[in-house]
Amino acid sequence: MKSKLYYVLYFLYAIVVAFVLYLNGVFTGEWSSYTNLVINIVFLVIIGIIFVISSISFGRLNRVTYELEETAFRLQKEYKEANGKNLWANYRGAAKVFEEEELQEAFNKFRLRVKGTKARRGDDSSCDLGEYINEELLDRVGMNFFNSGVSGTLTGLGILGTFLGLSMGLGAFSGDDIFTISDNVGALLSGMKVAFHTSVYGILFSLVFNVVYRSIMSDAYETLDEFLNVFRQTAQPAGQKDDENSATMLVYQAGMANALKQILELLKGSAKEQTAGLERIVDQFTTQMQSALDADFKKLGNVLKSAGESQAVSAANAAEMVEAVTALVEVNRNVQDALAKVMERQEGFAGQLEEQKKMLADTCSDMSNEISSQIYTFGQMRNLYEE
Repeated sequence: MKSKLYYVLYFLYAIVVAFVLYLNGVFTGEWSSYTNLVINIVFLVIIGIIFVISSISFGRLNRVTYELEETAFRLQKEYKEANGKNLWANYRGAAKVFEEEELQEAFNKFRLRVKGTKARRGDDSSCDLGEYINEELLDRVGMNFFNSGVSGTLTGLGILGTFLGLSMGLGAFSGDDIFTISDNVGALLSGMKVAFHTSVYGILFSLVFNVVYRSIMSDAYETLDEFLNVFRQTAQPAGQKDDENSATMLVYQAGMANALKQILELLKGSAKEQTAGLERIVDQFTTQMQSALDADFKKLGNVLKSAGESQAVSAANAAEMVEAVTALVEVNRNVQDALAKVMERQEGFAGQLEEQKKMLADTCSDMSNEISSQIYTFGQMRNLYEE
């Protein structure tokens, strides 16, 4: 059975311990390095402690898994003996359903939920046991928060041993020539032994533990699914039936129809009298309001008429203001266009001035060159004449 796979860890652990002791010469009495042996023993002790903690959690998970399996088998047997009758009445008030404390506590919460819903609705609730006995419960029992990180921890220990061994070997390795270097090769190789040994069994333990852990959890989840399916078929508390719901709805509708019929019969005979009385009340109210507020209504009409005339004048003034603003905007637009044209002309004039300035500078330069040339020629001729 998959739940027994964690015993493989102990078997593999014993083999690795014996192999490490053999490589370090413990059995033959030829210890190659006391430091290597101590480091390997420390690492193996840490791994052994991790395995012990994981084994305790696996044992608890196995007990829960076994009880779920046995309970499912017992429910099937009792269901057959009861000729297919629902078994909830047998377990509703049972003092002890599960031996494991975690399962019993979860089942008690489920029963309290069913009783509370029954007290509110008048019938047993159809809430599911899977809300209380589920994969989260198995993860908590199996210490999933711890075991899910063991594989990475073992790999990390192997890598740590690798760097530790290399550090030891390189720290003891020194020398400047071939003779001193050859004397320190032994220390380097000793450190490399620690590195390779810890890496090998760290990764090996990690792989095996991962396979064992996943297999055990998978088996527990499958057993849980089987138990929940059997419980739903044999002992799930039945909710209110559809026929009972339909009957209750029909009774409610009949009561409402009877009450509406009685109200209509009461209103039928007095409807005409109530209508006539309401018409008289409205006529009296209208007459009194007209006689009391006639003059006030006339004043109110005059005031409203004056207000309407004032609003008409204001509207005319507003229209004239809008026209004036529109004309002002148009004038402003024309001014902006004229200014834009003036700016364009000024830019063109500035360009022409720049060109004329350049031409004048070129002309001045040519004249200066010409005058300098003539002065030079005149000087040469004067020198020739003097000679």
